[in-house]
Amino acid sequence: MRGVTEDVRLDELPLLDELMPWSVAPLRFGRSWIVAPDVRTLRARWDRLVAAEGAEREALFRPSRARTPASAVGALPGQRTGTTRFARESGPCPEPVRVASGPFDEQWLLPDHRLIDTARPELWRVAGEPQLFAVEQGYVPGAAGPALLVTAALPEGRSPAGRPGRIRPLFRRPGGREPNLAPGLLDFLGKRYGCRVDAHDWLAWTVAAALPSPAGCRVPLPEDTEVWAAGVALGRELADVQLRGALSGTRPRLPGGRRPYVRAAVPARPAALAYDPEAEALDVGGGVISPVPAEAWEYRVGGVRVLEQWFAHRTAPAEPGSLEAIGPSAWPQEWTSELLDLVTVLALLGAREPERAAPAVGGIGRTDLEAAGVLPVPPASRRPASVLDHQEEGPEGQFMLL
Repeated sequence: MRGVTEDVRLDELPLLDELMPWSVAPLRFGRSWIVAPDVRTLRARWDRLVAAEGAEREALFRPSRARTPASAVGALPGQRTGTTRFARESGPCPEPVRVASGPFDEQWLLPDHRLIDTARPELWRVAGEPQLFAVEQGYVPGAAGPALLVTAALPEGRSPAGRPGRIRPLFRRPGGREPNLAPGLLDFLGKRYGCRVDAHDWLAWTVAAALPSPAGCRVPLPEDTEVWAAGVALGRELADVQLRGALSGTRPRLPGGRRPYVRAAVPARPAALAYDPEAEALDVGGGVISPVPAEAWEYRVGGVRVLEQWFAHRTAPAEPGSLEAIGPSAWPQEWTSELLDLVTVLALLGAREPERAAPAVGGIGRTDLEAAGVLPVPPASRRPASVLDHQEEGPEGQFMLL
């Protein structure tokens, strides 16, 4: 990324909000028991809830202003779940779906609209292969880490430090149709760089080059074609690691044949996570994983260490008798496998962080984009596209009028 010209002021750099104009605020689940790191836990919680009646069911449900067992809500797009009021629900558990509940932390969600305070149905309508979501992280002054993450799973979208971010789908319609980009942007860049530029090239560049600012992510755009090509190549590698090799078809691996292993088994209930930099060892409540490069341990998003947050999400105490308290009786083997994969991902990203975070102030500014007619974007670009080619079930089994 070095070599980008510095003749454009930071406040002249276009905002990602201008160039990927359709964005959605983070989801708000409203109750933590509908999300879990494993499917068995969610099914056990559902069975416990539907076995309860009356006041007990309501207490377990954890009502909010947005949702109670008496709420009348339509089904989420693409999901086959009940639409009767949950107070009368007695059916089987819906099939959990994978969600990105935090940076590099994919968990499982009960995709039932009656349980989710703010589900953002417009995102569910465009989710699914080949959709990718750019998740803009909330601005934290002086915090280390990337300003933008990429996931194929439906993202909750909340930043680790608790500040709101934005979710930006790469495409506005299912099937990878209609890039969520300012009209004319790809043609403008293609002419400037003398090559074809597609939506994935754009996403790769933003992963490599996006800069945090109080106003949101800013995107430097270089004059030099070689700098653009190098940034796109770097961004594709970083995005592929974040997506666990989905772009290349090869799972991420540490260089030199290194691979983290379990040296001592993780106990049934690990209480703390610690790191020994000299031994490159991760202590998981007495269990030991190594080698763990320092880059993995130190990798942060929004100023928060990713490994510590991942561990806390699986070991935080829950209120006795609550649905949150229903979970594995011992640390599952699959969590260890996920932790090994996460160490590899963070180590690879951390090793490239100095390269990604190198100063990059572009030569193409907002004035150039305005002169080319790319900015400002038309208001329609900021609204969801009409993708409703089928009926969606509304409350109590009625089909919604579209």
